[in-house]
Amino acid sequence: MTERNFRSNIKAAVDKVRAENPMAPSITNTVTQDFVANAQLAVGGSAAMVYLPDEGETMAQIAPAMYLNLGTVMPFYAETIPRTLRALQKNRKPFVLDPVAIGIGALRTELLTQMKNFKPSIIRGNASEIISLAKLWGLSSKGGNVRGVDSTDNVDAAKIPAVELARFTEGAVAISGAEDLITDGKIFLYSSGGSARLPKITGSGCSLGGVMAIYAAVTDPLTAALTATAIYNCAASRAEKTTDAPASFKVKFLDELFKIKSSEVAANPLKITVIRHTDSMLGVSQAEGLKEAITKSRQHAEATK
Repeated sequence: MTERNFRSNIKAAVDKVRAENPMAPSITNTVTQDFVANAQLAVGGSAAMVYLPDEGETMAQIAPAMYLNLGTVMPFYAETIPRTLRALQKNRKPFVLDPVAIGIGALRTELLTQMKNFKPSIIRGNASEIISLAKLWGLSSKGGNVRGVDSTDNVDAAKIPAVELARFTEGAVAISGAEDLITDGKIFLYSSGGSARLPKITGSGCSLGGVMAIYAAVTDPLTAALTATAIYNCAASRAEKTTDAPASFKVKFLDELFKIKSSEVAANPLKITVIRHTDSMLGVSQAEGLKEAITKSRQHAEATK
């Protein structure tokens, strides 16, 4: 697919959401519910926040997509999350997973482990979360350095785990960073823009996952993840120009999500890189292992000369 195709798909997704007002219910953390819901509304979607098992099952039946975020895990999630996942699978509905705070607590770890069997359509997280999830699912040997809900790894460090996750789920993986990366395991899409103020407001990443679910209701996972990332980067860049502090930035950011034209979202900076054929044949982790083995072999040869 060409850059022109991607930009056309982004514009179409933004326009379709605004025309159809799809609902993407969330089982999300209590810290950021307001921001998630308002961001979903601002881009043209509809929001619903649920907690209980039967609520999750009902939403999986009636809504076109859902958002699952494990930032604040409640005891009853031990029943809510599995029942919702089974209902999503039964009804063949896409869902977005945000593995917030992965590695903290037994219940969160158990629920994220179960998620492997249900293959999320989109996985969104920071670099450390993506690395850690790939390790938890046995797709990578390297673990991420998660500090609570923050990342201590950069986006480049998460590229290989992201590809492994995307290939396993046959969906999309989005990594937030200075330059955001989205992959389906075949290509890397880089979306830039944004603002240094986004990390200064709680829930910018969580709300991005909710907006991805809105777009997943009307298009394929890769386009949905890319569109949400692009509209966030574009709106944040614009909001930063007329604000000078986090609170005013947050309000202006929501306004920009609402006002921005689909053509402007589609024009946001985008780079495309096709994943090399050798990596596609071997699997990225295998390819990296082969490179490491070759390097060690060369080093040994030099040392024994």
